[in-house]
Order: sequence, then C-alpha cells, then structure tokens
Amino acid sequence: MKLFTNKMGILSIALAMTVSSCNKEFLSAVPELDLSDATVFNTPARVLSQVNGLYGSAKNGSLFGGRYLIYNDIRGEDWVNRTTNSVTGYSTYQGNQDPSDSYLANFWVQGYLTINRTNLFLEGLAANPNAVSSTLAANYRGEAKFLRALTYFSLVQYFAKPYILDKGASAGLPLRLKGSVSSADNDMPRSTVAQVYAQVLSDLNDAENELPDSYGTALLNTTRAHKNTAIALKTRVKLAMGDYAGVIADANKIVSATSPFKSSTRVAHALQADVSAVFKAPYTTTESIFSFPMDATNAPGTQNQLGYYFNAGNVEYYLNTGTIGIYNNPQFAATDDRKTKLTVATTAVAKFPSSTKFSGVSPYVDFVPNIRYAEVLLNLAEAEAETGNLSRAAALLKAVHGRSDAAYVFAALDTKADVIKAILTERRIEFLAEGFRANDVTRRGEPMVSFGAGATIQPSDPRYIYGIPLAEVQTNPSIGK
Repeated sequence: MKLFTNKMGILSIALAMTVSSCNKEFLSAVPELDLSDATVFNTPARVLSQVNGLYGSAKNGSLFGGRYLIYNDIRGEDWVNRTTNSVTGYSTYQGNQDPSDSYLANFWVQGYLTINRTNLFLEGLAANPNAVSSTLAANYRGEAKFLRALTYFSLVQYFAKPYILDKGASAGLPLRLKGSVSSADNDMPRSTVAQVYAQVLSDLNDAENELPDSYGTALLNTTRAHKNTAIALKTRVKLAMGDYAGVIADANKIVSATSPFKSSTRVAHALQADVSAVFKAPYTTTESIFSFPMDATNAPGTQNQLGYYFNAGNVEYYLNTGTIGIYNNPQFAATDDRKTKLTVATTAVAKFPSSTKFSGVSPYVDFVPNIRYAEVLLNLAEAEAETGNLSRAAALLKAVHGRSDAAYVFAALDTKADVIKAILTERRIEFLAEGFRANDVTRRGEPMVSFGAGATIQPSDPRYIYGIPLAEVQTNPSIGK
C-alpha cells in the first residue's frame, strides 16, 4: 500500500475546510498524519484537503512564495545588492548562476514536486468518481490544472529559451503528466518549448471550462482559482508567445471595451483607486485576481520573503537611482503614489530608496500577489499596440498610470514604438518587487541589462537563461537528448 508522503513528492494532507469557508484555517492549516491512497479520497473533507495541499506546495518560499519572484527582479537593472550575501541570490544578481546552484535547483525541485502532486491528485480523483459531487470534482480538476499550468509556464521561462526566438522549437522541459512514486520514472527527455506551451494552454482551457464563476467570498476569490483566474493567466502565456490576437481575445472576456476598464462578468475585477490598498490586509481587493496567502504558521521561510529582500527593515537590495534604474525614470514621477506610498526614500540601513510593498517585519505574512488586474490591462495594452490599435493601447496604459499619478502627461504616444516603450516602462514601475522584470525582458527576446553583472546579456549568452540543475542531469539520463 502506497503512502502519500512529502518525502516521495506526493500529496501532503492539510486540515479540511469547506469551499464556502473564509476562516483562518485556510491560511494556517497543518498536516495530518500520512494517509494511504486507500483513504485520502474517502471523505469530501480529505479531498478538499488535498486541493489545499496543492496550493501549499506552490506557495513554498523557494517557489511562488518568494524566491521565484525575487530572482526575476534582481537579474535586471532596477535593484542594487547591499550585502553580497550568497544566500540571497547574489550569484544570480551577478549573472554567475550555474547548474550547481542549489537555490536555482530548488525552483526545479519544488516546481516538479508541485506538478507531481497535481498529477497524483488528478489520477486519484479520476479513480474515485464518487468521492465528491461531479460539480466539485470539476472545480478541483480546474484548480489542479491551473496550478500545473502556472508551474510549467513559470519553469519554462527560467530554464528554456524564450518562445518568441524560434516559435518554441528549442528544448523545453520534461513534460511529466503522470504521477510518479519512484525514481524509476526519472528518465525522460525534454519536450520542446512549443510542446510545453501547448500543454500549459490545454490545462488553462480546461481550467476555464471547469472552474466556478466565483466562490462568493473575497478571500477565496483571491486565493483560489476561478474562471477569471485562468483567463488572466492565459493573457500572460499568450503574450509570451507573441500571440497578440489571442491575448486580446482572452483579455476582452474580463476587460470592458472602453474606460473605465473593469470586468462585468463573474468576479468584478477592477483597479483599486489607491494602489497601496492592494498590498494591505486583508489583501483581497477586486484587483487581486490571484494571490498566495501567508500566515505565521506557514510564512515563506527564512530569507525567502519579499519584504526581507526589498523592504527598509533589512534591505538586501535597494532601488537603483542611477540612469538605467527605474526609480528616477521620468515616467515614475515624484508625485506618483507608487513612489510616495510604496517606497521609502532613505533607510537607516542602506541610505537609498527601498520598497514598502511588503512588510519588512518577521514573520512576513503579507499575501504574495501572482496575478493582478493591472497586469491584465497592461498585457492587453501591449497586445493592442503590437496589432496596431494604438488608441486603445494608450487608453489602457493611461488607466493604469493615471490611478497612481493622474496629473502625468505622456510626452509621446504617437507611434507603435512610443506606445510599447511606455507600456514596458509602466510594467517596471507597476510591478516593482513583484517578480516580473527578467521574464518581461526574455519573453520579448531582448537583451538583459544586468546591473549586478555590469553587462548587457544577449539572448545568445548562456547566462540569458538558467541551466538545467545538475541534480536533474545526474538523475535523468535523457535530459540532454
């Protein structure tokens, strides 16, 4: 009889809660004893506990709870390292990451652990058709597929060449779509980038069809995937593919045709009037399409927290005030709420500006945002600009910028190049400290300006993407085929 244990990379069972619940148990659930595969599906509560466990695996501090976002930011030009602490991404900051780096390997390990747990859960759910109602089963399948898609997409951005360089013909990742319970399953070659993207979109399309319209509470609408969550993530994926028509088609499902831009279907997503509200308790605004909740009992862990890296309380990294950094970019004016409310000009530690989006106080229990409505609007703006609809692109751009700095006047939005440049600059401002910068560069196949490396890293440079971790190479003989 198999045991569903963490050690084997299988489902960790958390305390149960009902789907309609929005109490603290969802944030602070602790594992039960290991349960056999004969019992994990024998009550609806245990099935739901497994779903909660999938989210818990994804929000691990070494993945979406912290370091994945942090490493995306520090690879670029907007942050300056203060401590030269090797534990806090210094090699990545310098462009010296290599396949033996254990912190980079943790992205891979925790990512595939999460993928394997979703695979095992989907198989177990199919094998136990009477465990929950057909409606709940569809809901849970959708959540599992959403998380698998998010994880595969995030990993392929790190460990493979960007789709846009050769339409996905390059080597991607091993596509593990069946649950594994032993090392005998390790041997698997890499699928192409295009094949990985196809699987991601397949999962997201299934998720969109099977997920509910909403959960009825702000907490669950922020922390559990629903239809709009899958749609929003599709706009991110298709933008990375250069499928601009696809971005527009999906985004239009949740974005109105004209200003004020908002969602009129299912969950009523919209920009918040005050951007700082998104990063304050209870973290459940209608702008927050998907976030990972944190609690003192399951915080991201030592030196994984966004606030630990970027906030004035510790300041592993402070904002670059030089000419290539975003802090003093003219589009990021001194009157911008994102500067006045979400940064501090000087700190006792660094004497340079730092971010206050995330608390710098232990135990670092701020929710970690993964998808915000502002991103959907800027994804759509970029796609509209790329396809020639400059007026709508500019309107979407101004909606995002204007809620934080209504007095700002863009100097030039007359050409496609002007509009796209302004949108990409806006992304650097809007998503500062949220883990977008490196992926925004690589998805467009553009050179990476690395302040830490003191170099502009071209797409042909081995440093442009992360190498497959050494441990995977050593245990998967087919990884190089």
